[in-house]
Amino acid sequence: MDARAWHREGIEETLRSLGTGPQGLSQGEASKRLLESGPNEVRGEKRVSPLGIFLRQFKNALVIILLAAVVASALIGGVLDAAVIAVIIVFVALMGFVQEYRAERAIESLKTMAAPRAKVLRDGRKVEIPAREVVVGDIILLDSGDRVPADARLIEIVEMEVDEAPLTGESTPVRKDVGALLEEVGVAERRDMVFTATTVTYGRGVAVVTAVGMATEFGRIAAALQEVEPSPTPLEARLSYVGRWLGLAAILIVAFVSLIQIAVRGRPPLEMVIWGIALAVAAVPEALPAVVTGTLAIGVQRMSKRNAIVRKLPAVEALGAVTVICSDKTGTLTRNEMMVREIYLAGRFVRVSGEGFRPEGAFQGEAGAVKAEGDLAHLLRIGALCSNARLVKEGGWRIDGDPTEGALLVAAAKGGLWKEELEGKLPRVGEFPFSSERMRMSTLHEVDGSRLLCLKGAPEVVLGLSAAFLKEGEEISLTEGMREEILEANRTMASKGLRVLALAYRRVAGTGGLGREEMEKDLVFAGMEGMIDAPRGEVKEAIGRCERAGIKTVMITGDHRATAEAVARELGILKGGSILTGAELDGLDDGAFEGMVEGVRVYARVSPFHKIRIIKALKKSGHVVAMTGDGVNDAPALKIADVGIAMGITGTDVAKEASDMVLADDNFVSIVAAVEEGRGIYDNIRKYLAFLLSCNLGEILAMFAAALLNWPIPLLAIHLLYVNLATDGLPALALGIDPAAPDIMERPPRSPRDGVFHRMKGFIVLLTVFLALGILAIFYWSLGRDGLEEARTMAFAALILMELFNAYNCRSITHSLAKIGPLSNRWLNLAVIWEFLLLNAILFIPFFNPLFHTVPIAWTGYLVIGGAALSVVLVVEAWKRSKFGVGSLGIG
Repeated sequence: MDARAWHREGIEETLRSLGTGPQGLSQGEASKRLLESGPNEVRGEKRVSPLGIFLRQFKNALVIILLAAVVASALIGGVLDAAVIAVIIVFVALMGFVQEYRAERAIESLKTMAAPRAKVLRDGRKVEIPAREVVVGDIILLDSGDRVPADARLIEIVEMEVDEAPLTGESTPVRKDVGALLEEVGVAERRDMVFTATTVTYGRGVAVVTAVGMATEFGRIAAALQEVEPSPTPLEARLSYVGRWLGLAAILIVAFVSLIQIAVRGRPPLEMVIWGIALAVAAVPEALPAVVTGTLAIGVQRMSKRNAIVRKLPAVEALGAVTVICSDKTGTLTRNEMMVREIYLAGRFVRVSGEGFRPEGAFQGEAGAVKAEGDLAHLLRIGALCSNARLVKEGGWRIDGDPTEGALLVAAAKGGLWKEELEGKLPRVGEFPFSSERMRMSTLHEVDGSRLLCLKGAPEVVLGLSAAFLKEGEEISLTEGMREEILEANRTMASKGLRVLALAYRRVAGTGGLGREEMEKDLVFAGMEGMIDAPRGEVKEAIGRCERAGIKTVMITGDHRATAEAVARELGILKGGSILTGAELDGLDDGAFEGMVEGVRVYARVSPFHKIRIIKALKKSGHVVAMTGDGVNDAPALKIADVGIAMGITGTDVAKEASDMVLADDNFVSIVAAVEEGRGIYDNIRKYLAFLLSCNLGEILAMFAAALLNWPIPLLAIHLLYVNLATDGLPALALGIDPAAPDIMERPPRSPRDGVFHRMKGFIVLLTVFLALGILAIFYWSLGRDGLEEARTMAFAALILMELFNAYNCRSITHSLAKIGPLSNRWLNLAVIWEFLLLNAILFIPFFNPLFHTVPIAWTGYLVIGGAALSVVLVVEAWKRSKFGVGSLGIG
């Protein structure tokens, strides 16, 4: 079926061949076809199996060498040691497997959350489904900005143009037609077809799906392509670099220590090879990039629960450094639900309360509450009748139709006047639609054998068509003075940012005979309704949080200056800043604009192309910019912003594809939540690094110092490998999901020029030296008192306990443990308890003593070890309180 030349077949023939019709498939038939053909997906890179992920843990060169050395040790008689080391290596591999598997599954989940959607007809009803569920025979609906979900034959179009560059390379959009082609042509010439992964840039259309998945033109190309490895995030790249240098340093030190032990102390070479490689394996953080990817991916899943769906992992890094959020007004800062806020009746104003499209609220005049009767009821009735919208309750209240007309319906419903009831009494018999030239719309209703004309439009236009005005039930002739009073009231309402519509009526005798122009004159002016897309109630607090976090909020809107100013003042965005219109921006050269960009908080009447200029000026001033957008023309701005944010509800597929992040609810609050989560994720990566590097470097330094002092080796290979398993495992992972610091949105943004170790080097050096000194001091003390085997046991136990306590140090450096709650990370608590129990099993259960070369230690020795572990916390707590410590550290 898919191989047919659909572009050469007529519409009726195509529908018949595909077993469908203009109303689309039934849901049952679509489900059946989905089972038969599989999902509409272009197969990407092959997923790595769990077994493959596990085996990948043994590809590390050091691990392979260590396994070879272990085998050699077993062959010459060291079977027990070799077996225990091999078991520990398997457990280390399992830990790496868990980290990588978790990251792989998290990233797969992210792909699902960011998957495109398609509008189709099922059972004659328009529904939106995941694009992967589109099947052959589906009728798809395409609008400007939509990404085409499958190959399809067009059956209806309205001025439709499609960008086919991803498929054909054609640089300009292709104008479409529904007429069948008479001869065979290439893909680029098939004007009656649309193809997967192309984008509608203009107009709209309806099409029937002819191919899905790998059977599409795009799928055939994809099948011929080789797999491309995904590039690492900037943070992964930096950490891979750090890991390589740390690995090189560790190998050099290991080689030095091993040679000293062989040459000076006469240790067996094979034993020292195993020991040296074990130290290198324990010290080199080869899993850093994978752990960071997992932390990023799992953090992003948390962000999705707060309605921020991240499409590209590097955006998480940028979120923590954002200094300016440039936000659209409509739907993001506001509800995208027009509501009538003020009404003008002859000589008086009436305030209207309520929120959004909910038909709940009251009318308030200067003297108090106003009932919906008399002149007010007449005005509300005209607004409800002269409307093609519908107020619908489906879960919540929504408007089916134009939101401006919807606002008139909701205002009438607040007064107990419902459109359906009114039309039952006053049925519509005619309509003169709105046009930009006429600036008005009118409807004609039957009333006891005559006609009632209801009209709404621009105040100046409606006033010009009126001969009288309604006041306290009487129709009074309009004087010039009254006309000026009405126009002044219109200016007053408009200055508040309200969109003002005037309403009028006329009773027409008989049942017809008059034309439109004759009917729409000598009207009775009933009054005006001023409406606004009201700000979201929760946004003002979110903007305040941004200010406290050092993030500036800038409003960008295509709306009028007065409307933008009114909303900005209500939300607290202006605060001494200025307003700039698109026309004013066009009159400024780049230098002049860059000189004033810092002070501009509101941009009104701007186009998507102005957004690009705004972003460039802000970035040139050193800002990290997050920019919202929803339209096709917003895509370039979303691409050049540091974080491009598309709207999930109103956004086009083009905007979503260009973005780094999609807002599921189109709400500004979700942007702020994403910034908070982004800061928390970055903090947790830094905490993990601080813990991992201070512990690993402490181990290396201790072994190096012992060699310089010509001491016996404080820790055997089996000890080093187990410490690596115990501390680099569960406690480190628990730090990756640590709760956010209490002041995370009270501190300035991170500078993008700051490396991941910014203001953290002092902390790592302090702990590295302290851990090394602690191990060496306990080893030396026990060596002179108890002998070598017990001294090694003491050093082994001390190292594990000190590193477990160090995990709590790394939870926050600017705050004491008492302030953040030492037990507030329950996963870390469980990890530490588990590792503590395992340590005691190794120390005191006789079965484990020969396996790990340990001996039970006396309670006095345990007190010394416990004191050393506690001292790690006390030293860092003192560091936190010192001016030097707070000024040189910055984990949070």
